[in-house]
Amino acid sequence: MDLKHLNYFVAVAEAGSFTQAARKLHVTQPSLSKMVRLLEEDLGAQLIDRSSKQIELTDAGISILRSAKQIIQSFEDMSSELEEVVKLKKGTLRLGIPPMVGGYFLPLIIEKFLSHYPQIRLHVIEQGGKSLEQDILHGELDFSMVILPVKDVERYHVLPCINENLRLVVHAEHKLAGQCMIEMKQLESEPFIMFRKDFTIHHLIKEHCEAAGFEPKIVFESSQWDFMTEMIAAKYGVTLLPEGICRQLDKKRFASVSVVQPVIPWQLSMIWRKDKYLSFASREWIRFIEAELQKK
Repeated sequence: MDLKHLNYFVAVAEAGSFTQAARKLHVTQPSLSKMVRLLEEDLGAQLIDRSSKQIELTDAGISILRSAKQIIQSFEDMSSELEEVVKLKKGTLRLGIPPMVGGYFLPLIIEKFLSHYPQIRLHVIEQGGKSLEQDILHGELDFSMVILPVKDVERYHVLPCINENLRLVVHAEHKLAGQCMIEMKQLESEPFIMFRKDFTIHHLIKEHCEAAGFEPKIVFESSQWDFMTEMIAAKYGVTLLPEGICRQLDKKRFASVSVVQPVIPWQLSMIWRKDKYLSFASREWIRFIEAELQKK
């Protein structure tokens, strides 16, 4: 049995499609189909029902999928342990971050970490929190910075990093700009500029609007908070952003207002899977982050 065949089968099973799996693996669909058939021949059992447009796993396929994932994970753990012995203090880390986090929390920490461990490569991927959770779950990232709450939290280690509240952000001439605080229900008639739906903060704000008795009128969605604030400056709408970002805004162009009843917490945490082997680089990254947080 070839480990590559197992990897290909798992990719097809998770994608639910030979086409999508082939695209992700950068192989041709006929080659992928052949590899899976060779695995079926080796095992003497049909793993995938190809009779319908949407592929489905057979009972044997469901059973093999669980075992295949364990075998692949064990091999990756073995490779990581070997790399740690052979290449002491070397390694690669894959870190996912939401776009709003990069500018005011991580750069200094990353700079210090890489100065201590110049031979560790750190790949930073920027995207929405919902996507980051899935990438951690599927093993495509080692660590992710996410906004709480997260699904399947029992599967992760969670390290709290920042605990702030969201504040209303409006242009400097907005009618609410001079307020010390506002209640969520006061925003019922306001046009909202929001992060896209793959961002946890999108759902966080929407849930609090609904709890206040209204559905937010969303007029614009983006993945970049600086673009969103420019739209606010153009008097296109309002938004809610973490306190740390609000402190960076030009007070001549923007006003930020405390939100009460309810206060909306914004809790940034780093997560990683409990069942994943931690390489030297991973263990040092966790230790380094914990030490930096204790200084704050």
